[in-house]
Amino acid sequence: QVQVVESGGGLVQDGGSLRLSCAASGTTDSIFAIGWDRQPPGKQREWVGNIFRGGSTNYAGSVKGRFTIPRDNAKNTVYLQMNNLKPEDTAVYYCNVSIQGASYWGQGTQVTVSS
Repeated sequence: QVQVVESGGGLVQDGGSLRLSCAASGTTDSIFAIGWDRQPPGKQREWVGNIFRGGSTNYAGSVKGRFTIPRDNAKNTVYLQMNNLKPEDTAVYYCNVSIQGASYWGQGTQVTVSS
């Protein structure tokens, strides 16, 4: 089993920065990828970006150039570094870990960007 815990959400002003953390524990030896999704209020969940085992990353167009996904392998932790935040980035952010064809999700963390 894999446990996924997000943290780091909060309230930030337009143009500010925030870093979310995603810690994976349990049977994590075969992690294929770790990704971030978000669900804005009243909207469907949307993909934000992910990082693969080899370190390559990709991002949704709406966040490219503003968000990055660094990782700390020693801590089995991946981050979502969010810069130049906009009110439309307000959402619950979810981390998911892909292992051997299965996905494990965290409980989500709220990010609110005030204008």
